[in-house]
Amino acid sequence: MKTKTDALLMTTISSPIDLLSAIPFLIGYQPDDCIVLLALENDSISLAIRIDFPENLSVSEADSLVARLAEHQDVLLVTYIPDTCDDSEATLRPLTEALSASGKNLRESIIVVAGRWRSMICSDELCCPIEGSPLPELSLSRIAAEEVSKGKPFPFSSLEALSDSIDSEPQPKLVEAIKLISEIDYDQDPAPFQREGANAVIDFMQDFRCDGICRDQKLVAKVIVRLCDLQVRDFALGIMDEEESELFFSAWRWLMRIAPKNYIAAPATLLAVSSYERGDGALANLALKKALDDQPNYALALLLQKVFQSGQSPALFRSLRKELHPKVCDAIFSGNMSA
Repeated sequence: MKTKTDALLMTTISSPIDLLSAIPFLIGYQPDDCIVLLALENDSISLAIRIDFPENLSVSEADSLVARLAEHQDVLLVTYIPDTCDDSEATLRPLTEALSASGKNLRESIIVVAGRWRSMICSDELCCPIEGSPLPELSLSRIAAEEVSKGKPFPFSSLEALSDSIDSEPQPKLVEAIKLISEIDYDQDPAPFQREGANAVIDFMQDFRCDGICRDQKLVAKVIVRLCDLQVRDFALGIMDEEESELFFSAWRWLMRIAPKNYIAAPATLLAVSSYERGDGALANLALKKALDDQPNYALALLLQKVFQSGQSPALFRSLRKELHPKVCDAIFSGNMSA
């Protein structure tokens, strides 16, 4: 069972139309053939859990999904039913029973079939006819207007399209430039190289801040190589600023796409963190996959998988980064701790 967790506190959800319009922004793409379980906090979505629509859902799997809602009491359920499913009610029964047994308040349950939606809770046929209602046009919704105005990208048409948006773009000249950057010899004092790496990251971000790109190939190569050092990578984690989230998101995404094999894990992990803190849970998980495809044992990516799966608030992770950053700066610029 493939499970993804997306954490985001959105605008107030006041109707089924709002809910159906919010989900593509939560998961980053137009959903199909899946179950989306959401938690509410003051009528805003604070957690979304998406799973592929299963052939069958066991009691233990349903209990595990509900357990991830933790202390959240108000819950929404939206199910995008595949054309091949003959008995969606039987498939969903373990989940609805687990929600009931846990004492959760199921505020709304919606099924979507063949482009039409229907509430399973509302019994008013004038409001929710048995044949369902057409899905709302996303681009015309209030949710879309509000989310785009906040800088949220418009959802991709599918998960495949979202994944394609972060595919690698080989840069042969960059590979040659990377070969000219000295690797760190950890048998010697690594601090000078780590300082060089941290300063390179600062210069790289300044270029991105000014031009939306970095044209200095030598600087890009230096950043890519130095991010392999854990201290430099953690320094890059620490400088991410909530007020400039779009800047860091764009920079790490660009860097990850041009980084050659064996150098992808660090920028991909930085992109995962930036995406998660922006509420782009689907992209965060895809970025982690890119990191682990590049380096299957990359420790931070493995740790972040657990963090994302647990549904921890982005604000919590952001506070942990800020707490670590002064220690990393002291280690790099004062030489008090090696990598």
